Amino acid sequence: MSEANKAGTKKTDDTSVQEKLTDLSELVGWFQGASFKLETALDKFKEAEALAEEIEKDLTKLKNDIKVVKKRFDSEI
Repeated sequence: MSEANKAGTKKTDDTSVQEKLTDLSELVGWFQGASFKLETALDKFKEAEALAEEIEKDLTKLKNDIKVVKKRFDSEI
């Protein structure tokens, strides 16, 4: 997991979707792992939820960018 994520800070815009997905996967794995502690579960859940929202926004932006490129490509043919 990245140092920024370990510190509980928000991921930067230049973090790739793949890196965010990896961090989210690690957070989900924490809930199933031996280091799970109920006392910290809420904070981890909130962190995972925020990261999932960022990923969703990133994917929506990528989808829109692809639509724009496709529209330009289709108009050139």
